[in-house]
Amino acid sequence: MNFDELGARIIVTFGDGKVFLTESFLFGVIVAVVIAVFGIWLGSNLKTVPKGKQIFSELIVGWIYKFTKENVGTGNEGYAPYIGTVFAFCMCGSMLGLFGFRPITADVNVTFALSILTFLLIQFSEVKKFGLFGKIKHMCEPYPFMLPLKILEDLTLPISLGFRLFGNILGGLIVIDLWLNFMTYLSTYFSTVPFLRAVLVLPLNGFFDIFEPIIQTFIFTLLTMIFLGIGINVSKQDS
Repeated sequence: MNFDELGARIIVTFGDGKVFLTESFLFGVIVAVVIAVFGIWLGSNLKTVPKGKQIFSELIVGWIYKFTKENVGTGNEGYAPYIGTVFAFCMCGSMLGLFGFRPITADVNVTFALSILTFLLIQFSEVKKFGLFGKIKHMCEPYPFMLPLKILEDLTLPISLGFRLFGNILGGLIVIDLWLNFMTYLSTYFSTVPFLRAVLVLPLNGFFDIFEPIIQTFIFTLLTMIFLGIGINVSKQDS
């Protein structure tokens, strides 16, 4: 296994090569466009009495709003569109291995972008709801010297979120690659065709390209809602 190839490949370079586009960026844009088009299609031609695809879309939207309400708190369902978008993007981006592509969430740049966006949303929501001085007051409780520790705690949030998603998806990618190389090696004892690669890798594909992406996406969005809920509701109680 060549560990130099663990990172996302560069697809397009500009000028002297210092500016470039990676496969993570390319597939990320594709995933975003597909989700947007699918969402627009599901939300088109809505009827008073739902039927067909409208029933499916209402079930999805209803579940996302209920999921958000349960974890962020009653009255905060306005965050549901963001939660639903992150959930869909993470899950689809992590399942690209099913189509023979590198999952975009195996790129730390993608997971950190998502976690930083979540971090900014939490900070903005707290400041918007309770004011800058209200947030600072909460961070200074119960003693003023707690402020640096609370700041450090906030700054570690995007790091932990980003590395957790990145590490699990990249770990699955490495395991599958090592297994494929091992199956190629075993196949040489029986045939010049690496037939074991095509057969014995299917259980791993099922786990690392379907089950694990669903679990990691659920954990990422759940932690996003929990930290958002803690920031809003705790600040509300203390203000």
